[in-house]
Amino acid sequence: MDHFPIFLATEGRRIVVSGGGDAALAKLRLLLKTTARITVFAANPAPEIVQWAATGKLTLTPRRFDHGDTICAALFYAANEDSAEDKRTAAIARAEGALINIVDNLGDSQFITPAIVDRDPVTVAIGTEGAAPVLARAIKADLEERLPTGLGTLARIGKAFRNASYALPFGRARRDFWRDYYFNAGPKAMRESEQQVQPALDALLETHLNKTARSGHVAFVGGGPGDPELLTLKARRALDEADVVIYDRLISPEILELARREAVMIDVGKEGFGPSTSQETINALLVEHAREGAQIVRLKSGDATIFGRLDEEIDAIDAYGIGWHIVPGITAASAAVASIGQSLTRRGRNASVRLLTGHDMKGFADHDWAALAKPDQVAAIYMGKKSARFVQGRLLMHGADRATPVTVVENASRPDQRVLETTLATMADDITAASMSGPALTFYGLAPRAAALALTDLPIEETA
Repeated sequence: MDHFPIFLATEGRRIVVSGGGDAALAKLRLLLKTTARITVFAANPAPEIVQWAATGKLTLTPRRFDHGDTICAALFYAANEDSAEDKRTAAIARAEGALINIVDNLGDSQFITPAIVDRDPVTVAIGTEGAAPVLARAIKADLEERLPTGLGTLARIGKAFRNASYALPFGRARRDFWRDYYFNAGPKAMRESEQQVQPALDALLETHLNKTARSGHVAFVGGGPGDPELLTLKARRALDEADVVIYDRLISPEILELARREAVMIDVGKEGFGPSTSQETINALLVEHAREGAQIVRLKSGDATIFGRLDEEIDAIDAYGIGWHIVPGITAASAAVASIGQSLTRRGRNASVRLLTGHDMKGFADHDWAALAKPDQVAAIYMGKKSARFVQGRLLMHGADRATPVTVVENASRPDQRVLETTLATMADDITAASMSGPALTFYGLAPRAAALALTDLPIEETA
């Protein structure tokens, strides 16, 4: 992020614009929405600028910008539509302490003006760091349609009510109140008339003051394979409401970004055959925060019900009478098999599929290898890189065809996804040679469809 987004307080501050043509007009139409003191320097100002000056909306000085003209100014816009003049005026303004923006010159500007959706006092700023202004305008148009025009009125009335809301305890109680106002009571009152909003706020506050505080609760949320676009709407809503997020190692940074900034984020990552947070510690954290009344998201990679040690954590909080629910997610097998253009089951081939974990070797060795070694069987092996030679040996021992296809998908659904196509005969050596460092899922009995790989442009290694 080269440009950090902030909202600058403009009331009573000076903003200076050099230029009087179309570029200056475009900036001024936006700047006039602020409460700043705007000064324009232009030898030949457009008629609109002259009119705005006549009505007191800005101060017009009908000459070229010069030394001393940005004293005490917060921002300066060089909008002269002449590169040499822009360079001259920007150098003066920079020397006098103003932040400068040169229209259509990102490289020499100190700040940029984003596309803005205005629902005063609600303001949405959209920036692409100058890389894609057309995209920014498209996002702005989409948001303009989505955000009701009455949103600003609700926010303005709500702002005046903030001191009264401090009667509620800090944290969740206040958030619940404001969520109820903006998404329920407020819009309902606005549909009748603006005059009904204030009485609705008073009644809503009284209701929340007499409301029993919510008990602690745990949402076991499947975070999917890593692509944030594969996260369910219910999972996103849970993250948005969570006071505490307890997350696994494989949860991608993009998904963690969806949690509230105020949420307590606790990393309890477990690494196969490596450093781990003990299950007892995780259980204790769930109980501790829930008993304090927190709304917790226990964020697990993939689907929480598949190799997620879910039952152990549910048993731990059940012992204390703590409420919980499960939000399913897309498991890695579903994402990985989709990426190679295959299905886990197919009529005439296999009517069932086995989901195995190669990490927990206890019980894994006792699997029915003879049944899996039969023709046309399919298995998805989670965390199977280190157990590849063991799997290979067991299947060959039970008569499996050495030419049976095996596909390994590393970092399924993520930008750095890799696909390794091999066979049972060479799978262990090929996996070792591929030096995969990310989480990988092994498909026994499935080969990638070439068409799917070509369409998605996935990197593929053929070492068989």
